[in-house]
Amino acid sequence: MAEVFDAIVLGVGGFGSGAAYHLARRGLRVLGLDRFGPAHDQGSSHGETRIIRKAYFEHSDYVPLLLRAYDLWADLEAESQQQLFWKCGLMLAGLPDSEAISGARFSASQHGLTIENLSASAATNRWPGFRVPDAFDAIFEPDAGFLKVEDCVRTHLDRATAYGATLLFDEPVVSWSSTGREVRVRTATHEFVAASLVITAGSWAASVLADLKLPLQVLRKPVLWFETTSPAYNLDASMPTFYFEMPPVGQVSNVPHTFYGFPSLDGQVLKVAQHSGGDIVTDPLLVDRQLYDADLRPIVNFLQTCLPAVRPQPARHSTCLYTVTPDRHFVVDRHPEFSNVVVGCGFSGHGFKFTSVLGSVFADLATTGRTELPIEFLNLARLSGRKPLAVGRSP
Repeated sequence: MAEVFDAIVLGVGGFGSGAAYHLARRGLRVLGLDRFGPAHDQGSSHGETRIIRKAYFEHSDYVPLLLRAYDLWADLEAESQQQLFWKCGLMLAGLPDSEAISGARFSASQHGLTIENLSASAATNRWPGFRVPDAFDAIFEPDAGFLKVEDCVRTHLDRATAYGATLLFDEPVVSWSSTGREVRVRTATHEFVAASLVITAGSWAASVLADLKLPLQVLRKPVLWFETTSPAYNLDASMPTFYFEMPPVGQVSNVPHTFYGFPSLDGQVLKVAQHSGGDIVTDPLLVDRQLYDADLRPIVNFLQTCLPAVRPQPARHSTCLYTVTPDRHFVVDRHPEFSNVVVGCGFSGHGFKFTSVLGSVFADLATTGRTELPIEFLNLARLSGRKPLAVGRSP
């Protein structure tokens, strides 16, 4: 006999853990299912830290969601009595007309956010661990910082359990179906029924939602930790998180190379990764997690140019997966055929900071079919060309 719940969450990593928490907090009988263990390292929500920021250069329409995300992270910290967010600021660096610089300035102007505009020399003087190229502008966002990613996932899961949620791990889903009034989910050993289903399957979203034929692409993204030779990189030395948009090199591509990183948390190593590029993954279960010279070379070149007191040989590495949409914006919507199925996917390598607020949005959609938060620009229909993305900032 099938076990009955009010809501089922398929995939309880970053976004699913937030959904399970918010659903359970509202008093629903919640089941969370995941093919791996809690806060695992096989997908997208691991690797110690994630940047969180408000002056969103990708699209200013994200800013209202971010403001609510900040509030919900603070609520979760207060409820769990655990620090999850470190406010150390963010330095953006790039050419004046780069996406990072122009986009952050536009979002800050549109939403009245606090940023500081700096010259390259002023940024290098303020943070001597950086060498900002002379042609660059820099922006400092004081309200930015980082989240401890595994702690955030575990805390959402722990609090969901405290509110009565049932969480089953190492339990791959075989199939799901919906009549529009109820959903049925099968694993190899169990069958479950609920009024609604939230699908937050990460890099497995395309196969779990095969009926939608979503144009999702999974990218392999190495993340590396390098030894430092200067205390200027330490968190307690006021080192911020950082993002550099480097101009294209040569005639091979006109796409900028973008890199991001974090202050050293232990005074020994700092984390750096390339946000641009990435190898296409055909099967997320068979990701090549080895580190190759082709992975390392652009990051080392960036370090030698912009963070010269960092040793070029990595102390360790991990592998993250980006699940990207064609326009690099999220999908947050209800299934076009089954109104009791909520879809969250395609977070494109910049989504984790939203797991608090979108967990709440998924709970709204699963229980009432609507939300007061502005998610229209993240609609599913735009991927089929039926509805364009809302214009949130100048090109």
